[in-house]
Amino acid sequence: MPESVVVDVNVNGVAYQREIEPRLLLVEFLREEIGLTGTHIGCDTSYCGACTVTLNGRLVKSCTCLAVQADGGEVCTVEGLEQNGELHPLQEAFSEHHGLQCGYCTPGMLMASKSLLEENPSPSREEIRKGIAGNLCRCTGYVNIIKAIDAAAVKMQGV
Repeated sequence: MPESVVVDVNVNGVAYQREIEPRLLLVEFLREEIGLTGTHIGCDTSYCGACTVTLNGRLVKSCTCLAVQADGGEVCTVEGLEQNGELHPLQEAFSEHHGLQCGYCTPGMLMASKSLLEENPSPSREEIRKGIAGNLCRCTGYVNIIKAIDAAAVKMQGV
């Protein structure tokens, strides 16, 4: 096994090249190698979803994905939701509808919600529940999270 490998990854529209250990997890790459700490390490088992990001447009739990698997790819993290100083409608809705408490699960919830709304711009409450099922929140009971996602869906459609 080589001691280190070079990876090239585009994260939130910025190209990064790093020499890393082949066994480095994507979540560790994001946090330790490039300093994006919005992606949280919650359980290291893929159960909680706090580490959820998109890799080449697909949701992944970055605690179970090696950084070398992202080589040549595009990653979007919660930091990539804000554009030109403007919060994403989901971020605004989570704030307005109290969709967070401690905030630990929020980055993963936001990324899962964004993916859901890209696939289904007008989900029912049940579809929202299913869309965030891979993300665990220990604080809110999900009521306000679901309200926030529903409100963001409406706002994103311009209704």
